Amino acid sequence: MKTKIKLALTAAILMSVPTMMPGHVDAAFWGSKSSVAEAPLYPVTPLIVEKGVDLMYPSAAGDFLVYSKYSGVGEYNIARVSKFSPLSGERNIKPVVLDDAIRFGVAVSDGSMGYISNRLGPVSAWMWQGHGEGHVAIANMATFTGGLVPLHLNASRSGSVWCFDATMERNRLNQLLNEFSKVSHQELLGQQWRTYDSDSYRHKLGYAETKTGKTNKFNPPMLFTFDRKSSQLVMINNAFDGALSPDGRRIAFVRETNGNYDIWVQDVDGGEVVQLTNSPFGDFEPAWNADGTKLAFVSNRDSEGEVTNTSIYMMDIATGKIERLTNALRAIDGGPTWLDANTVVFHSNRDEKKPQESTRSGWNIWQVKLK
Repeated sequence: MKTKIKLALTAAILMSVPTMMPGHVDAAFWGSKSSVAEAPLYPVTPLIVEKGVDLMYPSAAGDFLVYSKYSGVGEYNIARVSKFSPLSGERNIKPVVLDDAIRFGVAVSDGSMGYISNRLGPVSAWMWQGHGEGHVAIANMATFTGGLVPLHLNASRSGSVWCFDATMERNRLNQLLNEFSKVSHQELLGQQWRTYDSDSYRHKLGYAETKTGKTNKFNPPMLFTFDRKSSQLVMINNAFDGALSPDGRRIAFVRETNGNYDIWVQDVDGGEVVQLTNSPFGDFEPAWNADGTKLAFVSNRDSEGEVTNTSIYMMDIATGKIERLTNALRAIDGGPTWLDANTVVFHSNRDEKKPQESTRSGWNIWQVKLK
């Protein structure tokens, strides 16, 4: 009799559960921060895994994929591989002097690589020319004297236009010079958007949600674009995480308003600034696809602003439609780039054996197939 009662109760509970599509958990029933792992929205698989090494922020252009590496013994460098056979061998730009850190790798279609280094004392931006040993300074002006700390480097596919962001706040500038080669925690390596957030720029046990109304004690950073042909350096107020469109004509970036982060866009040569996303939570790290019709980006909108639970999303620029691409239970997915028209590459702290529900302490490069 007891067994029959239990079965009847179970059936009644199941009948009361809202109907759910495969791979979707209804937030109204489970709660927005569910403890139940969902089926992946799209196939997600590890692309590059290197034991004992953190791999972050992939960047793709032409036939090449570039990403940043941290060895765990204090060495930062960047690597370039073929995007068609990423495990077949790599070309590295490594430190050349003591305490030299090579970070923020950027792929250029001809095989060149952009990066930021502190080898001259202050932090400055460079581009290896793709062959030989020549390294070209990018926007060398105040970066050599320490007047700017250029971060979050990005470029058009051809490398003709570059962008980076920097703080104008003296105390934060000095902190960033110290933090450049001594990142305090592995978590921060894969969440560079936290650089300018006063609650999240250091690792701790808990963070305030990134949502409208949150107080940020840091002054907003500035975004700079640099045209190599004309040497024109343009500054955009309250902007960071810049991403140049493939043709170098538009720039998408992140702007904080009243504690919330959204993605905006404007033409590089001027024009009106247009807001692309409008979530009460955080949207970060935009990345254009090859024809400039879509943006991949990072957000914690489905974890209600949770700093350490982020996913990859995709926006259609023409329609404004946004689609979620990844949905692991606890993972930090970040740094998306487009490997091809149907593949988004990103870094994540997912566990290779249980990618939808478990995490690890470090970072690997993953891919999500849209078709």
